[in-house]
Amino acid sequence: MIQWYAVHTRPKAEDKARLNLENQGFEVYLPKFLKRRRHARRTDWVAAPLFPRYLFVGMDIARARWRAINSTFGVIHLVGDGARPLAVPGPVVAEIRAREDDGGLIRFDARPFRKGDRVRILDGAFADLEGLFDGADEKNRIFVLLSLLGRQVRVKLGEDMVGHPA
Repeated sequence: MIQWYAVHTRPKAEDKARLNLENQGFEVYLPKFLKRRRHARRTDWVAAPLFPRYLFVGMDIARARWRAINSTFGVIHLVGDGARPLAVPGPVVAEIRAREDDGGLIRFDARPFRKGDRVRILDGAFADLEGLFDGADEKNRIFVLLSLLGRQVRVKLGEDMVGHPA
């Protein structure tokens, strides 16, 4: 039975490890998302690993030559308990794949709010205030427009700090 296992890779070597594992016949899944990159006064979007320094290998541990993974170029080790690799629990990989768009990138826009929706702040200094949802970033922070002292102020909050108004 094929199960998914996590592989710890060298820093910034996820693609190298993926290619080398695929060349050995392993089924490999490296989930990526679009990440904003700023460099030399330029901003662009690049595909980046969803889990930096990790990827998934699908295999039947009873049949696969899984020990070869640990000596693959770009790999540090197969995540396990020391003696055997540990399977990723349940349908985790299937759920991650279900969030992919047509280009194979993970999308995070499955938020319960759309721009302009009324929201209530649940915690922190602005608790119980209502404002307008103004967007979110790739680090799961939410931007809310609040009316404070006669003007609109854009506030950045954690996604768990915002809910629907009562």
